[in-house]
Amino acid sequence: MKVLVLFALVAAAAALPELGLKDLAGYQGDEAAAAVVALAQRQRDINYLLYKVFEPLRDERLKTFADTFDPEADVSRYADGGAAVHKLMGELRAERLQKKGRVVTALTTRDREEALMLFEVLMQCQDWDTAVANAAYFRERMNEGEFIYAGYAAVKHSPLGERLVLPPVYEIVPHFFIDSRVMMDAYKAKMTGTPAMIKMGFRTTKKNPEQKVAYFAEDIGLSSHYVNWHMEYPFWWKDTYGRHIERKGEIFFWIHHQLTNRFDAERISNHLKISEPIREDKPLKEGYAPQISYKNGVAFPSRPDDVMLVDVDGLPMIRELVQLESRIRDAIDHGYIIGKDGSIIDIRNERGVAILGDVIESSLYSPNPEYYGSLNNMAHKVIARQADPHGKYGMPPNVMEHYMGATRDPSFYKLHKRIDNLFRKHKDSLPPYTKEELVLPGVAIGNVAIDGPLETYLEDYEIILPNLFEDRAETEVEISAMMPRLRHKDFSVNIDVVNNNEAEVLATVRIMAWPLRDANGAELSFDEGRWHAIELDKSWKKLAPGENHIVRKCTEASVTVPDVPSMKTLMAMTEEALAGGTELHLEQFESATGLPNRLLIPKGNAAGVEFMLVVAVTDGAADAAIEGLPTMTKYHHLGVKGVSPDRKPLGYPLDRRVPDERVFREIPNFKEAIVKVYNYGEHIHHH
Repeated sequence: MKVLVLFALVAAAAALPELGLKDLAGYQGDEAAAAVVALAQRQRDINYLLYKVFEPLRDERLKTFADTFDPEADVSRYADGGAAVHKLMGELRAERLQKKGRVVTALTTRDREEALMLFEVLMQCQDWDTAVANAAYFRERMNEGEFIYAGYAAVKHSPLGERLVLPPVYEIVPHFFIDSRVMMDAYKAKMTGTPAMIKMGFRTTKKNPEQKVAYFAEDIGLSSHYVNWHMEYPFWWKDTYGRHIERKGEIFFWIHHQLTNRFDAERISNHLKISEPIREDKPLKEGYAPQISYKNGVAFPSRPDDVMLVDVDGLPMIRELVQLESRIRDAIDHGYIIGKDGSIIDIRNERGVAILGDVIESSLYSPNPEYYGSLNNMAHKVIARQADPHGKYGMPPNVMEHYMGATRDPSFYKLHKRIDNLFRKHKDSLPPYTKEELVLPGVAIGNVAIDGPLETYLEDYEIILPNLFEDRAETEVEISAMMPRLRHKDFSVNIDVVNNNEAEVLATVRIMAWPLRDANGAELSFDEGRWHAIELDKSWKKLAPGENHIVRKCTEASVTVPDVPSMKTLMAMTEEALAGGTELHLEQFESATGLPNRLLIPKGNAAGVEFMLVVAVTDGAADAAIEGLPTMTKYHHLGVKGVSPDRKPLGYPLDRRVPDERVFREIPNFKEAIVKVYNYGEHIHHH
């Protein structure tokens, strides 16, 4: 068998030049050129592994692998001597794996275990060809949802995935994003062979007040941000996969804290009350009708208004979840978590939030999952299965059980408001920052001003839908959907800072904003406002003695990333680089964990929504956790590959209670300014 595999690989390598690749042998003297081609070829492999993922492979190189590769033939190609691949092949041969077309979710233990078996195989591959051969082989034999999940996670975490860009998740599985009406129009277009661009609005009706914030909750870029964040910081991560992810539980807190704050700011822009935490003893006021269908045609279940949550078979009872929550509340009051072995783990310090996050999410980092359970993941599942709690009708879960769909359901924000209140309780148990801790000696902020309009508008965006239906290569029909999405006009924050010291000072420049008033027009106190603050940017600057003028453009914001190009564009760029032997430049799309750039600020309204903009210039030498920050034009605020750039807690210096706001108002390195965000109902059509 080994010999056959070898022949197959030689044949695949021999086929490379016909695939638009230069003959690699000619590049031996020039390793850089070979690396250029290798990167483009790797990107091409990824593109085609995910292209039309519900159908057989379209690419000759990958087809050859899928048909002729034997994953177990040469175990020297795996770092673990083949242990992971033997395990997965055993399950495959015993026909224990989920069938293709079945609905799977990462929160369902068996589905996740199967996806992670493939993830582990890919993580053990010693070289690219071994990884691709395995991916192609299992793509044809495993459930598509599990394959996508494992593939995405492996590209993010394997050293072999460096510099590769994953196509946008809404084009890989468009069923989560395209409503059923559009699907019917698309199907018609496909059957008649006429290319179509179908207009798509938001899925709720005018009678529903939640409709007013659908532009945010149903934004496909927001969904992919949430998916990418989960892939980068997965709850199932084990350090044996290659590294420890620092502060993972704190990042769990921060992502959801920012999403609930952002959702509240959008609600205020639309004269809606801010989200209330979900209650087990009160009906869930807001229903949700997703109006989308699974790939197999089964509709996502709806939830009517005013439903009392009921127990779901096979999941913890609601009173058990309440009990887990009270154990966590006790731990916060005590200031410690009890470890599995009975040890006392102090959380009344700035690193406590990370431990608490691991406990609440229940990631594998949780020190005691038996006692504290898995509050977040189980609550998601219980809410997702309310339509058919006893499995009587065989209905699939609603969007709350899928990372791709969760952020659309109003219950997501109500659940996370409740969880956020646990984190707030913990943060409030810590001593407030003192003036001495906050001041940066000799540094004062003069003026803070916004250059350009703080103005948002809707623009039409085209999603290409090649993965919507199966077809034959020769009958492909161009079908796309046109959907409105939020954008803002360009602006920058200009900050004047005086450094009265003799020497240069390294400073961290932190920019945040909170809504000045609630939906009734009542002003938020400083302490309430700072908990609702939205992080806009964080950067490191060397302040020369004397006056410094700092300009932070909205495009540089550390919390955002550009929208990933469509699959069509990615493919075209890749083929062009391969054909010309030129470099493939996709660097700006590599980290996809931030919010899309265009969602940096909330929508605002015609009258202008007032925000308190705050700038804090803190001690960069004490804050910086990695070298060279001032010279980097862009780094991600949560860090990369498990290392955070900032030693301070996420949200610093507004992360602790402020019993007396004069502390902030009296330090020269903190500055407030009231700004207004406008939206004049402008809708820009792009063709």
